Amino acid sequence: MAIYHLEAKVVSRGAGRSAVAASAYLSCSRLYNDYDGIQHDYTKKQGLVWQEAFLPEYAPQEWQDREKLWNAVEEVETAKDSRLAREFVVALPIELSRTEQIELLQEFIREQFVSDGMCADAAIHDTDGHNPHAHILLTVRPLDERGKWQCKTEKEYLCMKNGEERGFTAAEFRTAQNEGWEKQYPYKVGKKKVYMTPSDAEAQGLVRADKHPKSTRYGRQNPISERWNSEEQLVVWRAAWADVTNRYLERAGREERIDHRSNAARGLDEISTIHEGVAAQALERKGIISDRCEINRQIREQNKLIRAIRDEITKLKNAIMTSIPALAKALETARKGILLLRYSWLYHTGAAENLEKNIQLIRPDYERFLTIRKLLREKAKLKKALTAELKTLSATSFLRRGEIKRELAAVTEDMEELKSELSMLLADFGKTDAESMKEVKQQLDVMTASKTGLETIAAKAADSMDTEIEKFRALQEQAKAVDAAELHAARMELRGEMTAAVREKIKDTFCRNYDYDRFRQADRDVSELLGEPHLDEQRSVLHELHHAQEQPAAEKRNRTHKNEQEL
Repeated sequence: MAIYHLEAKVVSRGAGRSAVAASAYLSCSRLYNDYDGIQHDYTKKQGLVWQEAFLPEYAPQEWQDREKLWNAVEEVETAKDSRLAREFVVALPIELSRTEQIELLQEFIREQFVSDGMCADAAIHDTDGHNPHAHILLTVRPLDERGKWQCKTEKEYLCMKNGEERGFTAAEFRTAQNEGWEKQYPYKVGKKKVYMTPSDAEAQGLVRADKHPKSTRYGRQNPISERWNSEEQLVVWRAAWADVTNRYLERAGREERIDHRSNAARGLDEISTIHEGVAAQALERKGIISDRCEINRQIREQNKLIRAIRDEITKLKNAIMTSIPALAKALETARKGILLLRYSWLYHTGAAENLEKNIQLIRPDYERFLTIRKLLREKAKLKKALTAELKTLSATSFLRRGEIKRELAAVTEDMEELKSELSMLLADFGKTDAESMKEVKQQLDVMTASKTGLETIAAKAADSMDTEIEKFRALQEQAKAVDAAELHAARMELRGEMTAAVREKIKDTFCRNYDYDRFRQADRDVSELLGEPHLDEQRSVLHELHHAQEQPAAEKRNRTHKNEQEL
């Protein structure tokens, strides 16, 4: 079925990324980056089915060549942590043909980005025919009418007039200056630097500390860039993707629709799936079960069962008030749903706890490894500096030469001890060199992400369980109007079949992760949560109920027998 997925990312030089590299990846091409002299080659990458570059009206036509476009971006962004591009990854509906998918993407890009002044570079990937998705790379700096890059920010000077402070750009200040506004400069007041206007400083006979006027920290953002970077605009783009996709689905005669809103915003109490990523999907294609994909399969099956249970309860509502069998079925159906959610909570909580234990086993040693690496670099730097200083000293500098030699000996000893500890740590991890410890870092990252995903699912299961328990309580209130013993007997007739059904469903959902003892625990927990005796206690409860009912009848028989004797 059609799914909604729109992932927004920023391509930043500060994060070690390159706009040229990102373009080469999405287009499966070979592109040269003039900024760092690196050639990025993704020609061997599989799965490219379509690609196109889009330019706004004022952009130079030579930018149809994506290498020239993104090198122009790299050239204008000079800072080492510059934002270079904005990237979207969107899921394309499998219900549409390839031609329809392309037209859908083209319309979305032209309406939302190109018409607003962005250059766009887009491609569709689909390696196996079941996961069509598009990468959209967008410029983040607006263009002027001459096709030149606009500034992202302008320097904004904080000026004073009659005790009021206001910000002006250089162009604005030329006008404001005629109105009596003055820039503020740092002046020496004792040992301190104080910002004030030249006129105020001259009156006090103060000396300017430097020539740099007071300004806002980040300058004034270009209003177009500011809008593009806002959370509000992202919401607009997310909604627009859902709208245009649904139009194409309707045009194709399909009933499926997508919704950009979260489950919570849509009033749904279902568990959300987690992001799988290409690595997990690649493992699955090779026949290797990915933890992330496995989690999502479980989530989908659980949601499917929860929806079925709720539909069943809804159908029973009309008959509940007058029918003990219907009320019994509704109560047991509700209990079945709570049992499923409790098992899910137990499993995902336990899995998260196990991951946390493994993380705690690995992380301290890995952090110690990082600390040792850092210390070794610092010691090596110090050793180098001391050695260099020693070479520059004259032969007569006996005192300092002796000090340096002692320091060198101490540093060398420290480094040997650190190297020895490092070797032992590497051996503990089964690694031969520091470079291979990247695998440990990746392992920790995967475990941490999986743990977070498991905890999220467990929390959602707990919330859903609370909701279902409230519904169960409402049914219990209705049950007060009927005979308790009859209702209990009717529920017990259904209990075995329903428990077996949910057990089989849990087996299908969790597969190799199904555990009989965990299911038994979940069953006992549900009884406790609902304030009802567990199955092992049912017979005694039923006996008590029958005893309570039979008591008046027995007393009546005794009274009849006594009267007969008296007669």
